[in-house]
Amino acid sequence: MMLFKLSLKNIRKSISDYSVYFLTLVLGVAIFYMFNSLGSQEAMLEVSSSKREILKLLTSMVGMVSVLVSIVLGFLIVYANNFLIKRRKKEFGIYMMLGMSKGKVSRILFYETFFVGVLSLVIGLFAGVFGSQLMSAIVARLFEADMSSYRFVFSEDAASKSCLYFGVMYLAVMVLNVFTVSKYKLIDLLTAIRKNEKVKMKSPLLCVPVFLASVAVLCRAYYMVTNKNYAIRSLSQLEPPILMGVIATFLIFWSLSGFILRLVQTRKKIYLRGTNLFVLRQLHNRINTTVVSMTIICLLLFMTVSVLSTALALNHELSGDLEEMTPVDINLYKSANLPDNGEYSKKAVEDSRLPVSDTLKRYGIDDKLKNVIEIPLYATNELTLIDTFGELADEVKAQLPMLAFDNPETILHLSDYNRIAKAYGQPRYELNENEYLILCEFDNMTEIRNKALERGISLTIAGKDYVPRYKECRKGFVEISNSHTNTGLILVPDSCPLTEDMKKEYFLAADYNAENEKEAEEIEKIFVDNDSVLIQGMEKDGIKALAGMSKRVLYESAKGVSVIITFIALYLGIIFLITSSAILALKELSENADNRQRYTVLRKIGVDEEMINKSLFRQIAIFFFAPLVLAVIHSVFGIRFALNMVSVSIKPSELLPSVIGTAIFLVVVYGGYFLATYKGSQHIIREE
Repeated sequence: MMLFKLSLKNIRKSISDYSVYFLTLVLGVAIFYMFNSLGSQEAMLEVSSSKREILKLLTSMVGMVSVLVSIVLGFLIVYANNFLIKRRKKEFGIYMMLGMSKGKVSRILFYETFFVGVLSLVIGLFAGVFGSQLMSAIVARLFEADMSSYRFVFSEDAASKSCLYFGVMYLAVMVLNVFTVSKYKLIDLLTAIRKNEKVKMKSPLLCVPVFLASVAVLCRAYYMVTNKNYAIRSLSQLEPPILMGVIATFLIFWSLSGFILRLVQTRKKIYLRGTNLFVLRQLHNRINTTVVSMTIICLLLFMTVSVLSTALALNHELSGDLEEMTPVDINLYKSANLPDNGEYSKKAVEDSRLPVSDTLKRYGIDDKLKNVIEIPLYATNELTLIDTFGELADEVKAQLPMLAFDNPETILHLSDYNRIAKAYGQPRYELNENEYLILCEFDNMTEIRNKALERGISLTIAGKDYVPRYKECRKGFVEISNSHTNTGLILVPDSCPLTEDMKKEYFLAADYNAENEKEAEEIEKIFVDNDSVLIQGMEKDGIKALAGMSKRVLYESAKGVSVIITFIALYLGIIFLITSSAILALKELSENADNRQRYTVLRKIGVDEEMINKSLFRQIAIFFFAPLVLAVIHSVFGIRFALNMVSVSIKPSELLPSVIGTAIFLVVVYGGYFLATYKGSQHIIREE
């Protein structure tokens, strides 16, 4: 009972030491609960079946990511706990000197860890339960769901999972504490405050060339991931620049203290002003012992900034393109000219010779659509993708070996495309009798095709030669989509003798003949539900079903993808940021505890409290913002690389909102830990 009371008293006495640790635990539990409660929130939302499936997928993915999150938080808790033990070595030594056994000291530490763990778990769950209600509102808004039946939700599954995961972490820490204390000798505990980590001083003259060489290596890595001449298309190609970046980051921090010291020493007025000499020497000593930690923190911050900024930008881009890329309610198309070789039924072969509108008439549903435009799409094995590159074929094959070069190109008559373009609100074009043009909106493909167009490569189509009207691809598309995915359509004059046997597909674009949203939903079911009149009738007749895509499906799929990307990015980004902030905060608190006597010496030689606080502030600021600055620089190129990999072109002005949002998030969390560290360090160096 005495040990129990002593543990409670120690917690109250050491509340300032436990503040950062406790805050991190509470945030970890709250965030863990909030994201894992999505499954319970889903039941409260009135959404379509497809959106509900997306929510289930999101819940499943969050569950898998939670395993990674728990591992990261587990390492963080162990690291934080080691800091607390280090802070209290002298206290434990006094207990043992007064006759307390190592077993009883271990029990005190066991009780303290248990109390802090339970308290953080309870408060974290409490905060998470209320935070999850806000999460419900966010999910509902993202999915445009009806919240009329919403009620307060407590997720038993998320709570039990949080208790299980964090309970295992706390138990592991408590066992580790017992083992750690049992290893210490009394003399080591009593003299711990006088022992500082041994530091091997590095020559500033050596640090300067190492720093400059590291910057050069880092620039080379940036160049490799962003320059299109080094196009990266596989993980093996990505390994060298990643390895170069990690090594360069490590060496930059390894040489940073000596580089700064050497740089400032050349300016005597700055070096000898106030406590600058003391601050620089402290930085020089401290950075030498935290190179690995600073590297890890920098990389975690880099992932946080990159993941959040990229995800938010992609979310905006996926949503932003939808309105432009879905100007009609539905596209339908079917294969033309199926071969009469016994592979298909007689009715299927006959139907393949008819336009889509005739198939709809056959099943009595042609009145369900309005503003109908139907055109044929052509293709021939005599004009494949590789044929469009002419003498550049070998160069393009070597550069992009994964492209399907033998695929026939899609060809349209100019007037057919202009009819579609008019309905879509897209530019219409003109061609002379011997000209062609290429429509392409997929950035990577556009760049390659433009090289051939600049050369003026002619194409032979249906026995006639055509030259390009433009030196570059034009904008335009036929099939609705959630983004600019058209990789190439070739427009030719109406006089081009495209034949019936060259027809590849019949393509139809239309709107639903509906007065309201409910009627539109009923019409859509005709084309997507397996038990609809159209699909059941075609299967009964042995006719190949129509393919197609609707605006509604594209909106829901894009919304689902953007929601999943956003939530997973937020989950990982928050955890990475908390982890890096907490590691840095605890490291700084630990270092300032070790250096407390140095500040006592400063007071004895006449340095006032204001100057001491300023020197402390500068040291902590440099330690917090050095990895952040380098992480932000990494992120500039990391975000650009990520967007290039998914072939998304976002203007700086379009990327700005996501960057601002990430910056605000960083300021709140990272800045909060910085202030907590500064206040905690002030308390530590004032202790007698």
